Amino acid sequence: MLLSRLLPALTAAGLLLASGPAVVPSFNSPSFNSAVGADATNLALGKPITASSVIGNFAATNADDGDPTTYWEAAGNSFPNTLTVSLGSNADVTSIVLRLNPSTDWGARTQTIEVLGRDQDSGSFASLVAATPYVFDPATGNTVTIPVTARVADVQLRITSNTGSGGGQIAEFGVFGTPSPNPDLTITDAAWTPGAPTETDDVHASATVRNVGQLATSATTNVTFYLGDTKVGTTQVGPLAIDASATVAADIGRHDAGSYRLTAKVDEANRIIEKDETNNAFTDPTPLVVAPVASADLVATVSPTPDEPAAGDTVNFVATLKNQGTRASAVAHTIKTTITDANTGRFQTVLIGVHIGTLAPGASATVQLGKWWAAADGRYTVKTELSNDANEVAIKRANNVSSQDLYVGRGAAMPYRTYEAENGVLRGGAAIVGPSRTIGDLAGEASGREAVTLNQTGASVEFTTHEPTNTLVTRFSVPDGNPSTLDVYVNGRFLKPITLNPKYAWLYGPEASPSNEPTAGPPRHIYDEANLLLGATVPAGSRIRLQKDAANTGTFTIDFVSLEQATPIANPDPAHYVTPAGFTQQDVQAALDKVRTDITGAYTGVYLPAGDYQTTDKLTVTGTAVKIVGAGPWFTRFIAPQDRTNVDVGFRIDGSANGSTFAGLSFFGDYDTRLDGQGRVFDLANVSNLTIDNVWVEHSVVMVWGTNVHNVTVSNSRARDLMADGVNMTNGSTGNHVVNDEARSTGDDSFALWAATDLHNGDQRDNLFEHLTALTPWRAAGVAVYGGQANAFQDVKVADTLAGSGVTISSLNFGVTLRDFGPDTTSLHNFEIVRAGGHFWGAQTFPAIWVFSATNAFRAIHVSDVDIVDPTYSGIMFQTDYINGQPAFPITDTEFDHVSISGAQLSGDAFQAKSGFGLWANELPEPGQGPAVGSATFHDLRLCDNHQDVKNTTSTFTITVK
Repeated sequence: MLLSRLLPALTAAGLLLASGPAVVPSFNSPSFNSAVGADATNLALGKPITASSVIGNFAATNADDGDPTTYWEAAGNSFPNTLTVSLGSNADVTSIVLRLNPSTDWGARTQTIEVLGRDQDSGSFASLVAATPYVFDPATGNTVTIPVTARVADVQLRITSNTGSGGGQIAEFGVFGTPSPNPDLTITDAAWTPGAPTETDDVHASATVRNVGQLATSATTNVTFYLGDTKVGTTQVGPLAIDASATVAADIGRHDAGSYRLTAKVDEANRIIEKDETNNAFTDPTPLVVAPVASADLVATVSPTPDEPAAGDTVNFVATLKNQGTRASAVAHTIKTTITDANTGRFQTVLIGVHIGTLAPGASATVQLGKWWAAADGRYTVKTELSNDANEVAIKRANNVSSQDLYVGRGAAMPYRTYEAENGVLRGGAAIVGPSRTIGDLAGEASGREAVTLNQTGASVEFTTHEPTNTLVTRFSVPDGNPSTLDVYVNGRFLKPITLNPKYAWLYGPEASPSNEPTAGPPRHIYDEANLLLGATVPAGSRIRLQKDAANTGTFTIDFVSLEQATPIANPDPAHYVTPAGFTQQDVQAALDKVRTDITGAYTGVYLPAGDYQTTDKLTVTGTAVKIVGAGPWFTRFIAPQDRTNVDVGFRIDGSANGSTFAGLSFFGDYDTRLDGQGRVFDLANVSNLTIDNVWVEHSVVMVWGTNVHNVTVSNSRARDLMADGVNMTNGSTGNHVVNDEARSTGDDSFALWAATDLHNGDQRDNLFEHLTALTPWRAAGVAVYGGQANAFQDVKVADTLAGSGVTISSLNFGVTLRDFGPDTTSLHNFEIVRAGGHFWGAQTFPAIWVFSATNAFRAIHVSDVDIVDPTYSGIMFQTDYINGQPAFPITDTEFDHVSISGAQLSGDAFQAKSGFGLWANELPEPGQGPAVGSATFHDLRLCDNHQDVKNTTSTFTITVK
């Protein structure tokens, strides 16, 4: 993530603040209410708010947070812009009050704004106030008041011009008036029977629903019961008169021993429009305690040694058998462990162990299972089956079977194998180009820094398949503006052509803000990928050839191919998964809404059959947790409009849909330039317990962006050819798990943690990023962590960064508030970083690992088991930011264990003076700055084949090697 992310927005806003924010009164202070009427209230404050686009971190939510020093700004040159606030139900609106920051740093500007509204029973907006130029001037408080007389539930601003910026800007969007009469459902009590259940009892829950509103309800709606965050039952409540109550009940099943909080929620489907949607839940203050049943309860936990094996290692498996029940076990127990390839299902081995003897409650025993030779890198499933114990009751046998993943080798283990073109068989004049490290060069931007050109008829590159495949992906470069086809052959016979379109590659000009205009300057990002379903399974050992035939006009460069056997995924539960009526945006949204509005509890998910789904906007997931499952990313494909560019598609997920799942689908966007703040396919904010699995995102800006998100899992997914990040978690995100994902050719950090606090002032911690691969990022780093604590990256492979470092560890705040590192440790463990580093920001060079102490405290960093191979400029560089000529923060409490650096040689380019160092304490990073400050300690440091192993000419930085 680079500083340029914020600069365009600050420039567009007409300011770069040199001082702190202005002190201003609250938007609900008497001075504002007097202007709009003493009885009026700002009904928009903190309500759901959306925008047609945003730039940088100037989110829509800034416009109704009560703080006029934060603001929303639309993307540049994107008029008309809309900003829409949802009041939840009708209100009698008397005025709209719009504000910008009253600081004199903001110049006066005129925005042309139309006000529109939507009645709660209407599906469309109507104009309330015609488009009018409004002057915002700090001399008069930078405030505009627009009189309105309307009864509406949603209010929208439509901005068509702004003399102060290329997009609309609103710091506070106030809607003043009074709520209109409506029903208002609330729950006054919840209970359960039996009062003291055991694990074998069926539990029934009840809730008392009351209408405290001003109108009767006329429809039946749902009442949902939760134990903690888990939905356990659904029932219905009928129409209720004003001040009437009804008690309803549902069977919520049997549960393991423990203490639970019972919560009842009414009208989660939003079937009833209410005066207040925030009082629909009731949590019983007394916990529901489930007592354990008298039974043994055996569980087997299998541990491999080593737990991070490499290909060729022998792995020893040991099981710990524990009785976590209340009775002693029987005498004999058999443990069977089966190992299979997680992607192909191919059997590897079976290991069996036996334990003889009883186990008292709480007792454990160790059982030797045997050894397995890990022949190849990959992801393996370890399934463990424990024989039933005679002293276990049936309800305690569900945990006798378990599965876990075992990864062999660093990086992600994806279901495809990649074949480098330079290792293929070349014929007909095909030629290898490279190696090179030059931006804009065919070899310099290729993986492995070599590629193959097919520049004459008959030229070809051929690959022999190691596994069966029915798909093909190729990374290619063709001249800008010239889409063409390249012919695919299997075992010497023509199969079909693959289309290679340069539309989403080839940017030009300034490195921080390149455009699609070739006259803007030198090129970069010159590769893209294309994919093809072969239509049949090609057996292992077959030959797949890409060939330029007479029909294939133009010239071609092939970097690699990826081959995969893809199988459609069937509907996992046809009785409970809704299937869309067709393949349009509206069809999918209707299916989601059908699950949301279901008051019976019958529907739990949406199944998306194979097909190309045409999408033009974000799909909204709200109201309830929903499982969205496609037929697999090769088959269930969301396609942005191909006759347009930069359309913001993906999913918008509300907190009421916490616990949702998204799996087995792909999004192919249409972004050919970077627009910050949009193009986030999964744009997550203030949500938790989501699962994103087996997803493919290409030609968008970001795959997953998380703001204040918690316990989200992103797994087995692929991010490709993006304009910015692959996965970025920020603003107090905690407990997230990013595992077994591959990012190729991202336009910013492939995987990042950014502990910013501009949108949420939370402690960013306990995030785990593991088994990741980052290849050919064309800007920024493969892995980056900016502040926070107790976060971990492990088992990662980074290769062929173009402009940035392989790994960035930085306390730079990028112009917004940021959490310091520490005091708990940030750890990076078991990395392979190959051919990494580049140059950006003018003459700034980046190493394989960039350690940058900047605007926030830099401490509590532990890096271990890292192999750095063939870095472009240096292996590990230490650097310190200077402010007004003084170092901002030193590097402290930073340790490296078991680090190997090899092949750091002179670069032979314009930056050679900054190259060839294994370790480098940067003595003069940039004009106006100074040398690195602080210290770092190395244990078991191995340096070889470097031009200079260590360069430290500073008196301000200490490198200690033990």
